[in-house]
Amino acid sequence: MSFEYGVDGPRAIVVGIDGSDTAWHALHYAVGQARRQGGRVVAVYADRLPSLAFATAMPLAATAVVDPATDALLEELRTEVERLALDHGVDAAFESVAGDPVTILAQVAERERADAVLVGASVQAGHRLYGSVATRMVKLGRWPVTVVP
Repeated sequence: MSFEYGVDGPRAIVVGIDGSDTAWHALHYAVGQARRQGGRVVAVYADRLPSLAFATAMPLAATAVVDPATDALLEELRTEVERLALDHGVDAAFESVAGDPVTILAQVAERERADAVLVGASVQAGHRLYGSVATRMVKLGRWPVTVVP
């Protein structure tokens, strides 16, 4: 058996971020992994679409209202992704997309030809009933999924 130079780890990493402590840990882990492997990171914030009942109850113009708290969170996420990329010399991008987090992460991972998907461990009780983002991503069976505590 001969020794092989090069990289064996992920070079394109998609990481789901939502502002939670575990998501921040996942982002830092992804950036570190990309730095060591010479890869890139695509950090994705997926915001669920409003329920049909809520959307139809609102006048069309009112559905375009942006929540200031969400706007501030998105700016914080974008700024941190850019700062980490610069600090660690990593190619990174931030995307904010409306939709189901699993669907969005899978679409971005497919588009980016990702080698891995990282997410923070879920802290929501409802995920025991419906499945966490990580569990649902694993069930897709297309990418290695790392859950960061």
